[in-house]
This record gives sequence, structure tokens and C-alpha cells, in this order.
Amino acid sequence: MMENDYRLPDESSEDFAAMLEEDMRQREESGRIVQATVVQKNDSEILLDINEKVEGVVQRSEFTDEEFERLKTGDTFEVFNTGRREDSGFIRASKQKADQRRGWDDIVAGFEEGRLFEGTIVDVVNRGFTVNINGVRAFLPLSQVDLRQVRDNPEEMRTYVGLAGQFKVINVSPKRHNVVVSRRAPLEEEKNKAKQQLIEKLVPGSLLTGRVKNITEYGVFIDLGGFDGLLHITDISWGRVSHPSAVFSEGDEVEVVVLDFNPQNERVSLGYKQKSDDPWNNIAERCECGTVVKGKVVSFVDYGAFVEIEPGIEGLIHISEMSWTSRVRSPSQVLKIGDEVEVRILDIDSENRRLSLSLRAVRPNPWDVVGERYPVGTVVKGKIKNITEFGAFLGLDEGVDGLIHISDMSWSRSNHPSEIVKVGDEVEAKVLAFDREKERLSLGLKQLEENPWDVVEKQFPIGSRVSGTVVNLTDFGAFVKLEDGVEGLLHVSEISHDRIERPSDVLSVGQQIEAAVIKMSKEDRRIGLSMKEVGEGGAESASE
Repeated sequence: MMENDYRLPDESSEDFAAMLEEDMRQREESGRIVQATVVQKNDSEILLDINEKVEGVVQRSEFTDEEFERLKTGDTFEVFNTGRREDSGFIRASKQKADQRRGWDDIVAGFEEGRLFEGTIVDVVNRGFTVNINGVRAFLPLSQVDLRQVRDNPEEMRTYVGLAGQFKVINVSPKRHNVVVSRRAPLEEEKNKAKQQLIEKLVPGSLLTGRVKNITEYGVFIDLGGFDGLLHITDISWGRVSHPSAVFSEGDEVEVVVLDFNPQNERVSLGYKQKSDDPWNNIAERCECGTVVKGKVVSFVDYGAFVEIEPGIEGLIHISEMSWTSRVRSPSQVLKIGDEVEVRILDIDSENRRLSLSLRAVRPNPWDVVGERYPVGTVVKGKIKNITEFGAFLGLDEGVDGLIHISDMSWSRSNHPSEIVKVGDEVEAKVLAFDREKERLSLGLKQLEENPWDVVEKQFPIGSRVSGTVVNLTDFGAFVKLEDGVEGLLHVSEISHDRIERPSDVLSVGQQIEAAVIKMSKEDRRIGLSMKEVGEGGAESASE
């Protein structure tokens, strides 16, 4: 609501002066303000010398307890001489009326001059408040009490009662002795003045102090006393900030740097980290590749963990640099947020603000000693840690895993490693090969047993008759187990003198047969068998 809303439209400045003169004349006729001297006081009233033939008397109720206690004989103050006598014969006087008359005169003069008055909100009335200004009760509209909108709610309005401050008179009605004041007007003047002063300070690079007004996901709004500036999350710290609330709280007083000011839209961009030098500018002077430093784990990503090695400087430990031996799928398998760790600097890229770190590089690489500790031919012991389709991994003391390939598990044929070993089994194996570059250690189980093929030529010479069990059938023949680790192939053409389409037409897995050894290759580990060579007896055994 504007000031002019309360100004009477028919009151020109000349009319106002005439009315004011008439008002003063009427007040002079009804009484006057005189100087009074305290003669005596009791619990209910004060006797005064008012330069009349008789003394004046003012009631104790017109003073506060503190004022009354301070009064002593000889003290002087102004009172309003009403000219009327009490029953006691003394002239009735009023200090409050004198204060009001003086206050009213001051208000009228101040209104014309545009002065501000000190006052106190004393009560809530309909659509506004009562304000005491120099003993005069003025009306403060609800719309003029504050810069923000105040609801017409008695409970909310009562919070303003007792509030002292400056008020501006926006309307005076001498006829009705009405005064309308505004608290909002001086607040706006003060705000505009502060705003103008602030604009002069909004120079990029200048330091200002403000208060945190609001916190969002993308930044913090700072009340600078006339403008709200935005401190973006990226300008809070040289390091990583998960959320502005991790650094600031509403109401915090903070010192910020002006980054930019746009007077057209009154937008102010602020910085906090800019109060200190960018730590990446001279990082090469403080850190060298290959050095070991301490840091704190601050965040995880799918491919690694970020470690803060000093304020504003974070480096990445890629998951491939977390362990020499274990396959790390997530950084949380190895680290926790807040862990204090030692890391080795692998690479510094100050231009792109990247730092590559290694956790495993601060420890000896166990693969460096595997070749010396486990030379080829050494027998090792450990537990089966994992089984795959192609083999099983045996865990050794240094955290190194060796692979036992399925082909090195048994001299006999097997379809899956789980047929031979189980996870948790403690087994012995022989070191077959070591590849330092690829960090591979090959082990074998069957190499701890005698190779049955070493004696196969003597045991199964060509032309000899053998007995065996059919263990596998294919389209081209049948594999026959002669003993552990030794199998012979019975080709489809050697099963019967009669023509057959498939071995399964005549044979079945698990069937016992007799056959003759017709071929032998120890190097290729192959034995050729024939049921036709054993004659009709072999055929009969096959049919049985």
C-alpha cells in the first residue's frame, strides 16, 4: 500500500496550514503547557508549583514505577494545565497530555519535513497496529509493518507487539487527530541505501560477508544485505562436494568472492574456493610421480575410488590398481569411505586436473617372487578357491592363484573339473609353467601320478587281445577304457564284419567288450582297437 493511499484528497498545503492554526487556537483556549516543579509527592499524586496562585496536582498513574521512584523535590518537567480545579482546590495537571501535545506538534512538523520517528508497536487493532510515537498513538496498517507480506492473523501479528524502531508518518489528519505511519517505508529506504552501497562493492574479485539464506542441490543462496547471490556447488571447494549442505548450514555467516554481477537482472555469482589459490596450479612442485602419499577415501565410482591427498586435490585409484592378485569388481570390496590409505602416484595431469593413484603399488608384487619360490617342477599345496569350465584355481600363501587346467587334472577323460575337485578341497599340485609377464602359474594334478602311457606299449602290444568298457559313443566310433588313464578307439568300421550306420546300433555305454590292438602311438596317446579281429567270439561278447 502506498503512502498516498492515506492522504486526504481535499487537503492542499494551504488548507492544511489553516486547519493546523485553528487547531492550535482551540487548544490554547482549553489549556496550555506550563513548566512545573515538584513540591511534594505521596503514593497517589504529585504536588507541583505551576506558577499559579494555587499548586497543581498530577496523578501518579501518569508515570511508570521507575519514573515515579526517580522523582524528587525540585525536579522540573512540562505538564498540561487544564485550568480546572480538583475538589481539593488544586489545579488538575497532566504530564501525558503535555507529552501528547508536544508529540503531536513534533509529528505535524516532522510530517512536512519527511522525518523519521522512533516508536514502539504497542497493540494489535483491526487490519493493523497501534504505535506509540512521542506519546501519540498512531495507526500502522498491516501492509506497512514489514518488507514481507504479513497475514491478517492475530497470532502472527502479535509477534510484532513490543517491536521498537523507526517509523515514517505517511498521513496526518489535524481535524481528527489521526496519524498513519509506516515501518515499511524506512525499511525500504534503508534497504535501497544498502543496496546502492552494495552495488558499488559488487566488483569481480572483491570480498563480501553474507549469510546463508537457502541451500539447494546445485548451490547456496547468500544474503548480501540487498542482493541474494548464488554460490554454485562447483565454486564451493577445489575438491569434490557431494552436496552443499555438507559444507554449509542455513544461517551461517560466510565470506565470499564476487565472481560476476549483472546489473540488468541483478544476478550475483559468488565463489568460496576462489579465496584460496587453485591447488592444481603448482601440484607438480609438491608431488612427483612414484612418490607414496597418504590420503582419505572420499567417494566411489563403478571403476574405482577417489582419494583426497590434500585439500582440493583428489586422485583416482582404478580398480585394476587395488590388488595384485584379486580380481576387484567393485571398490567397496577393498575400501570404505573415510579410510586412511597410502597410495603411490602413477601420473599427474595438472592441465586436466587428473591424478592417477595406485593402492597395490605401495606393496611388493607377489608375482615378483613366485618364479623363485615356485620353480617349475615344485610341488605346492593349497585350497581350491574357484572352479570354472576350463579348470580350477588353487590359492597359494602369497595370495597368488595357480590354474589347474582340466586337461592336467587326470590322465583319464573328464567332462568337468567338478568331477575331480570341489571348492575348499586341499590338494597338492605340481608347477608346470610360470609366465611373469602375464602373471600366470600353471599347475597339474595328474603329473603327481605315473603316466600310464609310459608303459602302454609293453602292456598292450599290437595284436594282443584286451577287455574294456565302452565310455563314449560318437558317430565315427566308440571310446573304450582299458584301464585308468588309457582309452582306445574302436572305429565304426572295426566293430563288425557287417555294415552298420552308427556304433550305437551295436554298442552301449558301460558295455564290456573284447577287442584286438591293431594300432599304437605312444606319442599321440592313441590305441586303435578292432572287434572284427577277435573273430566270432569277439562279436558274441559284443552282443552279450
